[in-house]
Amino acid sequence: MKSTGMVRPVDTLGRIVLPIEIRKTMELGAGDAVEIFTDGNRIVLQKYHPGCIFCGNVDDLTLYKGKLVCADCIRSMKEEK
Repeated sequence: MKSTGMVRPVDTLGRIVLPIEIRKTMELGAGDAVEIFTDGNRIVLQKYHPGCIFCGNVDDLTLYKGKLVCADCIRSMKEEK
């Protein structure tokens, strides 16, 4: 991980403001989802990329009845018939 040298306070509701430079670099806009998790003693934020509902794959997705399904899982389901 690269340190940016930017420090932001946490407000009384637990919120922080992401600096505009980071939002631009990560292509984060208002309303975009951010995934939050921990890695040891670090809090990690990353842009959320939804994946296949079955395997989590984020490549070659198709929207089916409002859910994302990858090509591999579609092939697998066709083979099971």
